[in-house]
Amino acid sequence: MASVKVVGLQKLYGSVVALSNINIDVPSGTFFTLLGPSGCGKTTLLRAIAGFHSQSAGDIFVDGQSIGDLPAHRRDVAMVFQDYAVFPHMSVRDNIAFGLKQRKVRAAEIKTRVDDVIDVVQLGKFADRMPHELSGGQQQRVGLARAIVVQPKVLLMDEPLSNLDAKLRVELRAELRRIQQDLGVTTIYVTHDQEEALAMSDVVCVMEGGVIQQAKPPFEVYSRPSNRFVASFVGSNNFMQVDLNDSKFSLRSTGEFISSSVRAPKSGSFVGAVRPEDLDILPSSAQTEDDKKKLDVPVVIQEVSYVGREIEVYGQTSNGELIKAIGRPDAELITLAPSDKVIFRTQKEKVLFFVDEHFGVRI
Repeated sequence: MASVKVVGLQKLYGSVVALSNINIDVPSGTFFTLLGPSGCGKTTLLRAIAGFHSQSAGDIFVDGQSIGDLPAHRRDVAMVFQDYAVFPHMSVRDNIAFGLKQRKVRAAEIKTRVDDVIDVVQLGKFADRMPHELSGGQQQRVGLARAIVVQPKVLLMDEPLSNLDAKLRVELRAELRRIQQDLGVTTIYVTHDQEEALAMSDVVCVMEGGVIQQAKPPFEVYSRPSNRFVASFVGSNNFMQVDLNDSKFSLRSTGEFISSSVRAPKSGSFVGAVRPEDLDILPSSAQTEDDKKKLDVPVVIQEVSYVGREIEVYGQTSNGELIKAIGRPDAELITLAPSDKVIFRTQKEKVLFFVDEHFGVRI
C-alpha cells in the first residue's frame, strides 16, 4: 500500500489548459475515484500519474517520493484499461504472468503468484482458456489480474467497466471493490458513471474544466455538493429560481423565506436545489401544516412515469419551472393526470442554495 499526493499539477496542450492546479491527497489503501463528464480532465490526470503524459507544472508523489520525472515503467504503478488489452494469442495464465516474466521473476514464484491472483479474480476454471473463449467481464478480470499480480504500489483504472452491459457492470463493480479491499491496494479509478462512483469509492473527486470541483466521501458529495455543477452532475436535482430580500433567500414559486448558511452577497444570482427523492407528493387538498421546518410547493401535473420500483412525477410551479418528485409505487399516484394539482412538500433544510455560475467555474 502507498499514499499518493499530487501537488500543483498543470497540463497544457498549447494554449489549452487540460489540468489547472490539481492538488489531491490519496491516503494509503484508499479507493479514490475521479468522476466527471467527457473532457473534464480525469483521464488526463490518471495518465499523468501513470507517466503516460508529462505534466507542464507540479509534481506527483508516491509514499513521499517524487515520481513526476520518472518514466512510466519505473513508477511502480499498474494500469487497467477500458478495452481489456489482453493478448489474444496467450492463455489466461500466460496473460497474467506476462508482467512477471518481463521483470525476470523466478518461474516458481511466477506460478505461485499467478495461481494466487487467479483465485482472487475467480478465474480458476478458465486459467487455460484463450481470450476469445471468454466473456467481456472475464476478459476484464484478466486485465485486472495482470495488473495486480505485479504487486504495484498504486493501481490505476481507466473506465474499466464502460464496455460491459449494465447488469454485468453492477456485478463486476462489486467484485472490483471486494478485490481492492482484500488486497488493500491504493486505487485511483476513472469513471463518468455517478452511481458507480458513489457505490465503490472511499472518496469521490468531481472534476470539470480541468479543475477539481469537490473531493469528499460519497455521502457528502451527494448530500452537500460544493457548487451547482456538482449538484447537477451527481444525481438528479431540481433547480428553482430564488429571490434575495435583505440578504435572505426565498423560492420565487412560493415566496417563503428559507434560512441558509450560505452568505448572500449584495448582488448576484442564486438558485435553490432540492433532490426529487426529498419531495413528498400530496393532494392539493392536503392541509398545510403549521410547521416552519416544512415547505409546500404547489404544482400542476405535467407527466407521471412509472419505472418499477418508483414513480416519477413532473410538476410545473406557478412561475413555469418544471420540477420532479420521486415516490414509491402507489395506485393513486399512477392515476394522476396532466392538469391535476398537487403539492410537493419537503423539509426546508433539504433546500440548498448555489451561486448561479457557469459550469466549470470553481466557486
